[in-house]
Amino acid sequence: MEISFIYSPIARNIARVTVVLLSLFLTLSCAEKKQTDTRMQEVIAVHDSVMPKMGQIGQLISQLKPLADSSASDSRYTDAIADLQQANTAMMDWMQGFGDRFDYAEIQEGKTLSVQKSEWLDEELVSVKEMARAMNESISRAESLLNKSAPDQ
Repeated sequence: MEISFIYSPIARNIARVTVVLLSLFLTLSCAEKKQTDTRMQEVIAVHDSVMPKMGQIGQLISQLKPLADSSASDSRYTDAIADLQQANTAMMDWMQGFGDRFDYAEIQEGKTLSVQKSEWLDEELVSVKEMARAMNESISRAESLLNKSAPDQ
């Protein structure tokens, strides 16, 4: 009889500790999932902000090409074209690499990522921001160059 009297408070304390630890684990797991979802959304948002500019890159290259052809001694035009082409390639390479690393359910449906994929997502966030920066800068430089070369109206 004495053993069950002692055992009962110990069992209750173990049960309480177990419930607290389980609650803590579930809370931390949910917090990490939300953080992963937020990072994935941020990666996609950066991509989506510059993706529409792919057409603009093609248009700028088309506008710069005749200027580069007519002024062979002025490398500013060919340099601007090369920057735009590199930005285009950076976008295409980034999309290919991202698609190779993550599947549709992970990107669009919030499927839980493995530890490795969570680390990759951190890398992709840095990479997509760098790609977006390169695209925006190359577009800005090309537009500035075109504006300087436009005849005064």
